[in-house]
Amino acid sequence: MTSRPRTWALILAAGDGSRLAKLTRDRCGNTVPKQFCSLAGGHSLVDEALQRARYVVPRERTCAIVAEQHERYWRQALWALPPNNVIAQPRNRGTAIGILLSTLSILERDPLARIVFLPADHYVRDEPALGATLRQAAISLTRDPMGLLLIGIEPEEADPELGYIVPGDIRGEGVRGVARFVEKPETKLARQLIAQGALWNSFIFAAHGTTLLGLMRQRMPQIVEDMATALARDALLGRGAYALRELYERLPTIDFSRAALQETESRLRLLTAPACGWSDLGTPKRVAEALRRLDREDAPARRARPLRIPAPVNLAAQYASLAIAG
Repeated sequence: MTSRPRTWALILAAGDGSRLAKLTRDRCGNTVPKQFCSLAGGHSLVDEALQRARYVVPRERTCAIVAEQHERYWRQALWALPPNNVIAQPRNRGTAIGILLSTLSILERDPLARIVFLPADHYVRDEPALGATLRQAAISLTRDPMGLLLIGIEPEEADPELGYIVPGDIRGEGVRGVARFVEKPETKLARQLIAQGALWNSFIFAAHGTTLLGLMRQRMPQIVEDMATALARDALLGRGAYALRELYERLPTIDFSRAALQETESRLRLLTAPACGWSDLGTPKRVAEALRRLDREDAPARRARPLRIPAPVNLAAQYASLAIAG
């Protein structure tokens, strides 16, 4: 793996995974956030995301955003990361808040950072294929510092549970603009979109940290100012400071796609990843489809690597148990 200087990866691992609650209960009845579960008894999804990040950056420039209340899970799952690279939120306030906190934290360490954002709850059958696109994204950022680069996946089927990105005009080598987003279309419309060249919206994206911060400052200026102030106060006061915790008590829950991407298509760029067996595992139906694909195909070689820390929940086993009970 050859990394580009100033490039960082951020694993988004702070979600609660409430839509999969029925599949993510451990033996004691506790609901485990899905990113700390395995799909079929192998490594946890967050561990798979950490390995995915290695296609573009070394461990020293891989960070993860987590929620404090999940510490019992991320403390083990993220043991290989430097402690300063684990960014813990007092609570989950949505993807926009987590991305803002992470971006400010990384820019404090590297003011010229370029950041690749990787959700921790994805399954990918062909990791090298996606990894090549991630490396291409890191290169593209050096050519277009003002854009926000989205990764679209070539669809393998017309899935009505996913979001779609309709490509716009050509903006560079392998890079297109974004014409529009279509969220969870009916199957017939999804087929039409695919025929027009639409891609699955993976929520994998990359941007210069300063560019992303500027975009968020335009869309939610007071929250950006409050967050920066809280971090500065806590850094000044040191151990026992509580400004960030106090801020999180009154922050709203904000979705990044709605807050930062809507009505900003002119700033967005689109890079296509080939069909690679990608799934966001967002619903029980999506989990079931990913498991059916695993049954039809050989398990990828990467799953043969030593399993140091088993995931607390196996989604395949849980799904089978529920199917039998139902």
